[in-house]
Amino acid sequence: MNSKDSSPTLLEALSSDFLACKICLEQLHTPKTLPCLHTYCQDCLAQLDIGGQVRCPECREIVPVPAEGVAAFKTNFFVNGLLDLVKARAPGDVHSGKPTCALCPLVGGKSSGGPATARCLDCADDLCQACADGHRCSRQTHKHRVVDLVGYRAGWYDEEARERQASQCPQHPGEALCFLCQPCSQLLCKDCRLGPHIDHPCLPLAEAVRSRKPGLEELLAGVDSNLVELEATRVAEKEALALLREQAASVGTQVEEAAERILKSLLAQKQEVLGQLRALVEAAEEATRERLTKIERQEQVAKAAAAFARRVLSLGLEAEILSLEGAITQRLRQLQDAPWTSGPTRCVLPQLELHPGLEDKNCHLLRLIFEEPKQSPKDSGKGGAGTQGGDEAQGQGDDRTKIGKQGGAQPLTPKEGKDQNPQEDDGVFIERGNRPNKKKKCKGRGKSVSREPSPILRPNLEGSGLLPRPVFSWSFPTRMPGDKRSPRITGLCPYGPQEILVADEQNRVLKRFSLNGDYKGTVQVPEGCSPCSVAALQNAVAFSANAKLYLVSPDGEIQWRRSLSLTQSSHAVAAMPCGDRVAVSVAGHVEVYKKDGSLATRFIPGGKASRGQRALVFLTTSPQGNFVGSDWQQNSVVFCDGLGQVIWEYKGPGLHGCQPGSVSVDKKGYIFLTLREVNKVVILDPKGSLLGDFLTAYHGLEKPRVTTMVDGKYLVVSLSNGTIHVFRVRFPDS
Repeated sequence: MNSKDSSPTLLEALSSDFLACKICLEQLHTPKTLPCLHTYCQDCLAQLDIGGQVRCPECREIVPVPAEGVAAFKTNFFVNGLLDLVKARAPGDVHSGKPTCALCPLVGGKSSGGPATARCLDCADDLCQACADGHRCSRQTHKHRVVDLVGYRAGWYDEEARERQASQCPQHPGEALCFLCQPCSQLLCKDCRLGPHIDHPCLPLAEAVRSRKPGLEELLAGVDSNLVELEATRVAEKEALALLREQAASVGTQVEEAAERILKSLLAQKQEVLGQLRALVEAAEEATRERLTKIERQEQVAKAAAAFARRVLSLGLEAEILSLEGAITQRLRQLQDAPWTSGPTRCVLPQLELHPGLEDKNCHLLRLIFEEPKQSPKDSGKGGAGTQGGDEAQGQGDDRTKIGKQGGAQPLTPKEGKDQNPQEDDGVFIERGNRPNKKKKCKGRGKSVSREPSPILRPNLEGSGLLPRPVFSWSFPTRMPGDKRSPRITGLCPYGPQEILVADEQNRVLKRFSLNGDYKGTVQVPEGCSPCSVAALQNAVAFSANAKLYLVSPDGEIQWRRSLSLTQSSHAVAAMPCGDRVAVSVAGHVEVYKKDGSLATRFIPGGKASRGQRALVFLTTSPQGNFVGSDWQQNSVVFCDGLGQVIWEYKGPGLHGCQPGSVSVDKKGYIFLTLREVNKVVILDPKGSLLGDFLTAYHGLEKPRVTTMVDGKYLVVSLSNGTIHVFRVRFPDS
């Protein structure tokens, strides 16, 4: 980098904010420079002095204040010189606003000078035309540079004025600094030179600059070299992050495709096994029917012969019995000696045999394997502590890290890489290095290498709580004996300890269930109301129905109701964490009501600029009092504070092109979003980043409708058929 090419011009320094204090934002006054080379007003630094220390507002470096106070910091004469140029451009006379001559009051006895038309760059004085002419003719000042005042104020002579400018001694006003005391490193004027520094070796300023400037330029060149490296490092960091994002998106696609293939294969095997079961049962039924027909026929013949013989013996006369004895005896012996069945046929009973790996609860069909980036050829010559050349490093294999079942990043050992049965799991890993776009699927795990690379940031997703797992707890139907129709669950909310309240719009009832499915009764609703969304407050229940918001007591007594907009078919209701307020989405905005029915606040997510651009079909609140809603108009998930300020909004590909559905928030602030069209519940972290799928069809999801979070750790999911599944949200650290 050429320092001269990047050096700022004098005009840039005068016209930029270089001369403004970053604390008071005004022009610098008595500029003092800190050791970090940041300059501020002396009075502003005094306000930052806390306990004998000052923290630089720009670089946050802590600087000790000298015992004499902030005035002992070095005065920035460079800034002072630039300020003198700026001040010289200002009008000279405060009352008239026009520049006046600085010499007329001295030579003519006048109270004020005449209008100035010129300026002496050496004396730094404004002059009238007469004084300017005399200034050029004087023996002492005939070599001074006198220029046109208009051109000077226009900046035409800034460079020349800067060259002729002299720094003034703070101890002796009017005296220019012209010496440097070498032992004290202090600038001196002539009077200072004859004072305490008379015995010190001093140099004229020009000579001192010539001797010291090369050292400063050398240091500056070193810093410029560091800046080049920092720029390259910054670009490399951004490229690495872009590469990671690109590769993560690619691997995410692979994961989706692999999961789809596994699911399709599993469903195909399911249909095959079920088909085998049906064929087995049908064949057994056919054989059994044939045997039963034969048995029934034999049974009828035997019963008829036995009945005839019994009647003859009980009702016949002696002669009749004796006459039929031979025929009866022959028939009975024939039947007795007939080949009767030897007992029921033993059917072959089917048993289900699972693959050994699937029976393990910690079985991972998919896992990520992290590989350190390979050293590129252009970096191989740099070497460095703990690194090896590119060819040598590549010859030693891959160094990968897996996310294991214990959570956290774990390096793979050579034994794991060699002895792992390739049929036991399919790993999807990220390969980074010379071929970043190459996608691989490998069987088994990677191999470890013996080199010591520079530190690589490996994600610890599970250990940091980023990947919660669902643990199935209970499943139960919500249809009760008194229901006239199949349930249509449109609202869920926690209701007391380990209990939920279910809004069944089809049967016009609010049902109470425990988490394990025990029916607890109902909360009465007004006649003709079809509850849509529901939320539980302290000793009260709020629900929306027929474009109205109701608040009822646990026994069904109406406490108040409010009319809502008719332009919206349904209104989402959510209880605030405090338990004494309820929020409802109304025609693109949110209204918050107190428990007494008064309106507490009303806001549009994103402000008035978003008016008419929001449609929050589902709404919930976080433990911190923020709002999370599914916006069907923007097709996004919006997260805003209690004043409606949007903190973040998610519109990413994780929605799979679906309209966002029901939302729930756990105690840690993680957001669970329902995607009904693809039978999924995905999870977002508190900052709005998609973490992945939490529930899928693999967990029994079939057209999920609404969800709620109970006790901050139980996710309750209702399906379109009225069934409710309960999953515990388990974090690896819980």
